[in-house]
Amino acid sequence: MARVEPIRREDVPDLEDIFSRAEQALGFVPNSFFAMGRSPGILRAFTRLAREVIGVPGKAPLPLKRMAGYMASRSAGCMYCSSHTAETASVVDGVPPEKVAAIWEYETSDLFDDAERAVLRMAQGAGASPNAVSDEDMQELHRYFDDDQIVELVAAVCLFGWLNRWNDTMATDLEPRPLEFGLSNLSDSGWVPGKHVAGD
Repeated sequence: MARVEPIRREDVPDLEDIFSRAEQALGFVPNSFFAMGRSPGILRAFTRLAREVIGVPGKAPLPLKRMAGYMASRSAGCMYCSSHTAETASVVDGVPPEKVAAIWEYETSDLFDDAERAVLRMAQGAGASPNAVSDEDMQELHRYFDDDQIVELVAAVCLFGWLNRWNDTMATDLEPRPLEFGLSNLSDSGWVPGKHVAGD
């Protein structure tokens, strides 16, 4: 159950532009926005950053950025963000659900190529505490990506690092679609909704 009472969408018409954009991009408004919206400046700043990192095309493929965000979230242990990033990678960006579900087998699974392995290794290390990204991990990234792409990929991981802390601290309630995706596709890999479902 959420630890801060979220605002109601109808009570903050001045934030409707943010809610509408999220709904158009994702199909729903993340519940985290309704807590963050208690400080409109924070919500607006966050959504501007999120748009630049994962909301518009860049030099790095968006599905790969989403997978990096998912790995970072799983590595950090945030079940809210894990279900969100996994569901968005699959439903919005077209990554096959079986590939999303196999994230922990990225080093050995034929579903991943060497470039993806390099990104997921960096994301797993960046999601750990303390940060476990090594010089060797970054050298491996440089084999497949240029500096501009690496900046985008690391930004995606760091964006979700912030969200991991936010949603785990606030115990943000999961929305129906990411919850169902997590239960259907991620449970075999140890994903559980935990505190992100009211009553747990």
